[in-house]
Amino acid sequence: MDVTQIAIRPARPDDYEAVAAFTRNTWPDREGTDYLPRIYHGWIEGDGDRKRTVVADTGDEIAGICQAVMLSSHEAWAQGMRVNPSYRGEGISTDLNAALFEWARDRGATVCRNMVFSWNVAGLGGSRAVGFEPVTEFRWAQPDPVSDPHETELDISNDPATAWRYWTDSSAREQLAGLALDRVESWALSELTPSDLERAAEETAVVAVLDDGVCAMTFRTGVRSTETDAGQTETVAEYGVGAWDDIDAARVLFRAIKADAAEVGADRTRVLVPETPRHVSDVAWLRTGVSDHPDFVLAADLTDR
Repeated sequence: MDVTQIAIRPARPDDYEAVAAFTRNTWPDREGTDYLPRIYHGWIEGDGDRKRTVVADTGDEIAGICQAVMLSSHEAWAQGMRVNPSYRGEGISTDLNAALFEWARDRGATVCRNMVFSWNVAGLGGSRAVGFEPVTEFRWAQPDPVSDPHETELDISNDPATAWRYWTDSSAREQLAGLALDRVESWALSELTPSDLERAAEETAVVAVLDDGVCAMTFRTGVRSTETDAGQTETVAEYGVGAWDDIDAARVLFRAIKADAAEVGADRTRVLVPETPRHVSDVAWLRTGVSDHPDFVLAADLTDR
């Protein structure tokens, strides 16, 4: 196939079968399945000024797919990059990303970030090849929702300004390059701002732990329903970041997260935490679940393209 004849165009609902055919078994050596076949129609719905999904169309089949979302006036997020195995090594990902970079830049984006599982060596190599550079890494802490009537030795504040005060000087902010889980796009990271915390205080939840000054913080981005690989539906409470000074502050912070998640009826949680020996080992010390592998975040500078 002459790759110069492949057209990069917006994805359509009738592309579903072709996309599902090469994404159902994206990672054959890993547990679980690719999410794209389950969510495709809802995923592409509403493409417009905020979101664009493109495919590489050979005329006979789909050679690849990728999506970009505007997270703020200057931040874009790329996700769902998949290349049909029959066309790997043909520059398909470069063409798809170039189209999305141009789309995002036309809407004011100066940066486009993405996330790659740390075990996905091919994905990491492909991201670097098309212009993404390493930014940070994180894991998901997974405390079980549970009501806890016991008082803690430290005080809790729900003031967004107090939480922001801690975040600005925290080691977590430095490690995460100022990024936290986006409040709208549940698998994307964006720059955390004071207005994000103010909105969270009004609409979801903000937690700051006090001990002669603030020593920990988090905020809930939302509660969503998701379908498991077994076809069951579960409710997940998601927290944009977990940041703390020491193990005592972490203990109180995670107790507050567990209670908040139980209050909103969540089946499970996920809390974005920095991938550092201290943060991950603190989570383990508290006997709290944690994801098996870190996720890597990379970024492409769109100002010089």
